[in-house]
Amino acid sequence: MRFNLLENPNPLWLNQVSMLGTLLNIATVICGSLLGMLLAGRFPERVRQTIISGLGLFTLGLGVQMFLKTENILIVLGSLLVGALLGEWWKIEEGLQSLGQLLERKLMRGGSADQLRFVRGFLTASLLFCVGPMAILGSIDAGLTGNIQILAVKATLDGFASLAFASSLGIGVMFSILPLLVYQGGITLLAGQVQAVVSPQMMTEMSATGGLILMAIAVSSLLEIKPIRAGNFLPALVIAPGLVAILALFR
Repeated sequence: MRFNLLENPNPLWLNQVSMLGTLLNIATVICGSLLGMLLAGRFPERVRQTIISGLGLFTLGLGVQMFLKTENILIVLGSLLVGALLGEWWKIEEGLQSLGQLLERKLMRGGSADQLRFVRGFLTASLLFCVGPMAILGSIDAGLTGNIQILAVKATLDGFASLAFASSLGIGVMFSILPLLVYQGGITLLAGQVQAVVSPQMMTEMSATGGLILMAIAVSSLLEIKPIRAGNFLPALVIAPGLVAILALFR
């Protein structure tokens, strides 16, 4: 689903459209959690794996489609390489993983069995749904262009994940919609604030670069073909519009 925000500069309308992806994500988590508690572990693992593989293929195809819209392939290449170097230097992927481990150690201390089960469900789902490249990439794309395709794919994945988690960890999984709303919604709204200074060319190359990152997520996390530290490519999303701006100065 795509809306052209450049044709309607109304800030209120822009925010309403760009938030659809996060609201859809919240709805799938709620539905998945309720269904998971109803099924209570009776959802076949082989069915889940087949569905995830199908979503992986779709995500890969979506990434290819986004990449093919580039108007300057060298900008995408340069952005990806520089972004990868920065990501590896800053160890973004490792930082995201460490954040999850730190929160789990801090929150999973003491308490009754029911309290621990609730907290574990809430924490596990929150980290899975919020800490990842697709959440950041999809939120930025929604905020800048109104394109919620990435968040729609993520919403589907999160729906099946919440079904699986809620069947064993209970209602705590559903409460992960609170950090999801704050995190994804916050990134989307912040991205929308800079939309006025981002040219269509910048958004085109950023989207093409994001397509490659989306392909990395599909290959690594969904299809499990080859491990790729996709999170370390996230700086490329900032490098791409920057390179477009620099090249424009020499025209």
